[in-house]
Amino acid sequence: MINMTEEYQNRPVWDIESTNPELVEPLTEELKKVMDPEIGLNVLELGLVRNVAVIEGEAKIMMIMTTPFCPYAPALLETARQQAEIGLKLPTSVTLSYEPWDPSMMDENARFDWGF
Repeated sequence: MINMTEEYQNRPVWDIESTNPELVEPLTEELKKVMDPEIGLNVLELGLVRNVAVIEGEAKIMMIMTTPFCPYAPALLETARQQAEIGLKLPTSVTLSYEPWDPSMMDENARFDWGF
């Protein structure tokens, strides 16, 4: 099993890591496919997925964007939802949080590659 806190060091701990740890790896594999078209990194590398929980048989994902007016937000949220449903095999909803993003949320390797 992937230890998400090791692979993506700056990512917050998701609720499913303690409640449904068997879902973390299939979810991660699918979310790696969700790329920010402007930046060229996936949503996990950017630290955009802030929490994932399973509540009453439905996955609930909380995401943020790199900027408040990200033109790709609707597409990123919908693609993340679709990919999460593939990995989790559960109905999934994605909510946009307005928590401000900053480069410290990025994966350490991605941050280094971008000079942060």
